[in-house]
Amino acid sequence: MIGEVSIGGVYLPALLLLALGALFLTGLLARLLAVISAYRWVAYRPLVDLALFMLILGLLAALSTPLGLHP
Repeated sequence: MIGEVSIGGVYLPALLLLALGALFLTGLLARLLAVISAYRWVAYRPLVDLALFMLILGLLAALSTPLGLHP
């Protein structure tokens, strides 16, 4: 596997697609955390959002490896 995905003849890096998916999931999770007022327990919300993004991206990368995507 070359680590790229062809969408309509345009090759995109697999990591870019995983990062877009992680961004979407992080947005959903951030909304959920805001609704349940979980952010009042953290000192710096952007740092928590960045950590969530990195954790979700790592999880997606780990789960996508058996599927044939190699970021």
